[in-house]
Amino acid sequence: MTPRIAYSHCTFWRYTLNLIRTMLYRGALAAATLLSLAGPASAQHAGYRTLTVAGEAPMTVALYYPTAVAARTVPMGPWLPSVAPGAAPAQAQLKGLILLSHGTSGTELNHHNLATRLAREGYLVAAVRHSGDNWQDRSLIASGRYLSERPLQLSRVLDALLASPEWGARIPAERIGAVGHSAGGYSVLALAGARGDFQRSAQHCRTAQDDPGYCALAKGPAGTEAAAAQTELAASATAPEARLVSVPDRRIRAVVALAPMAVVFTPESLAAIKVPVRVIVAEHDAVLNGKYHGTYVAANLPSAQTSTVPGAGHFAFMAQPTFPLPSPAGDASSNPPGFDRVAFLPELENQVAAFFADQWR
Repeated sequence: MTPRIAYSHCTFWRYTLNLIRTMLYRGALAAATLLSLAGPASAQHAGYRTLTVAGEAPMTVALYYPTAVAARTVPMGPWLPSVAPGAAPAQAQLKGLILLSHGTSGTELNHHNLATRLAREGYLVAAVRHSGDNWQDRSLIASGRYLSERPLQLSRVLDALLASPEWGARIPAERIGAVGHSAGGYSVLALAGARGDFQRSAQHCRTAQDDPGYCALAKGPAGTEAAAAQTELAASATAPEARLVSVPDRRIRAVVALAPMAVVFTPESLAAIKVPVRVIVAEHDAVLNGKYHGTYVAANLPSAQTSTVPGAGHFAFMAQPTFPLPSPAGDASSNPPGFDRVAFLPELENQVAAFFADQWR
C-alpha cells in the first residue's frame, strides 16, 4: 500500500502544478489581450528637446514626448517643467501629435504642465515659440500679417515634423490636434476653418464698452492679447492680404481653444467648422471678455463642447510662474482672489487629455 499512497500524492501535486501553470498562462494571455485592446500604453515620463524650423522667420519649437527615462524638475526662467532633457523617445507608436500655441508675447514653456501630461499619455507635443510674437520679439504684431501668419506658423511646424526622419513615420495622420490659449486659441480655430475679418474687430471696439482688454491699443501702448489685432487694423489699408483671412489646415482633426481671442471670426465660418472643438473660458477674464470671444464661439458653433472655469482669470490656463511676470494685460503669475491655479491645472490637463482620447477612440 505504501507505494500506492506515494504515487497518489505525486499525482495530486503534478495535477496541482499543471493547474497553476494553466491559470497563470491564461491570466497572462488575458492581460496581454486587454493591453492590446487598450492601445499604446501611457508613458511614465516626458522627454524634452528643442528644434528650429527653418524659414524666413525661423521658429524655436519645444518637443515634449513619451520616454522611459525618469523626468526631473528643470528650472527654465520662471518655469519648472518636469522633463527628461534629451532623453530617447519611447519606441511605442505615438498616440498622436498635438500642436501647442501660446498667447501673445508668450513662450514655448507657457503650458509645459499640459504638454508634459500629454507626453506622458503617449503624444508628441510641439509647443511653438511664435516668431515675431513672443516675449523677446513682437515685430509680427505691427506687420499687417498677424491674423494669417500666426496660424500658418503652426502649419509650417506640422510640415517639418511630418517630413522628419525621426518623427514623421510615427505620427498617425488621423490623430493630429491643436491646443491654443488666447491668441493661440485664435490660431487653432483659424486652422479649424474659422475666418478672421478685420472690420469685425474695428466695429467691435467702436461699440463695446466692456471689453477694454481687447481694445486696449486704442487707449494706450500695445501689450495686451488684443493689441495684435488692433495694431493690424491700422496697417490693414496697406496690407497685402484681403480683409477676410482664411488659412485652414485640413490635417488638424480636433482643437482645444482656451480663453480664445475670437471676436474677429465671422459667425458663418464658425458655424461651418466640421472638426471637434473644445472651448474653455475663464469666468473673470479681464483681458478677453468671454461673451465676445469664447462664448461667441459656442453660440455660433453649437457642436463645440464649452465650459467656464469658475473664479478663473485669463492666465489660469498657463503654468504657474515662480515669480511675477508683469505685462500691460496684468501679471501673468497672479490669480483672482480665491482662485487656486495650481489646484485647477491638473483638472484642465484631465479635460484636455480626455477630449483628445474621445476623438481618437
